Amino acid sequence: MNEGNSMTDLTTMMVSEAMVSKQTSVCGLAPPNMSRREFIKGVIASGAVASAGVFMLAGCSDNSSSGNVAVPATGNFERMITLNINGRDRVVDVLPNETLAMTLRYKLGLTGTKLGCDRGECGACTININDVQQYSCSTLTHTARGRAITTVEGLQGVNGELHTIQQAFIDELGPQCGFCTPGQIMSTVSLLKSNPDPTREEARMALSGNLCRCGAYDHYLNSVMRAAGEV
Repeated sequence: MNEGNSMTDLTTMMVSEAMVSKQTSVCGLAPPNMSRREFIKGVIASGAVASAGVFMLAGCSDNSSSGNVAVPATGNFERMITLNINGRDRVVDVLPNETLAMTLRYKLGLTGTKLGCDRGECGACTININDVQQYSCSTLTHTARGRAITTVEGLQGVNGELHTIQQAFIDELGPQCGFCTPGQIMSTVSLLKSNPDPTREEARMALSGNLCRCGAYDHYLNSVMRAAGEV
């Protein structure tokens, strides 16, 4: 290791030690039978210095008058909210930092919405909010209150029949592994709502935020153009 890197590591260690020392004295967070330096080395080794610091600084109350036990910071936040999903109001308990993808899949059982990259890049989690396509993995659930949310489950008919767009995707052999298909379909629904007769290039642009790991892009575009002629 060269001298520059050594100085950088030393500076990081000193800053981190000062931060942890102050916080452990206030919040009582020092692990048992472990020195602060050993704790800091472990944090740095795991590559989590910044996140650990933020957690410590935000995770305890300023009020230390209640004794030696750390008191978690609390605040008022409405967790029971109502969401309009596929034309139906659903009441759900939602955490402040919960994404709509997590709420739909793990609390409401709407698993047609897929989680791929979980960072707004692949489009597998695409849903429609007020008829506009959105990445649900990058949308906080609380921001969707009072808006019309549509998932792929909401496209089926009253007797379970497929939507015209879904049938077009099948007829044109759009899905291969099928993982990205719900997102591709929801992007198509949004496109044809705003532009019922798109050109192939317009369809390509509308679906450009949906990645297909199988590379079936032409099949999907054929599906969109077929659906446009039938919707």
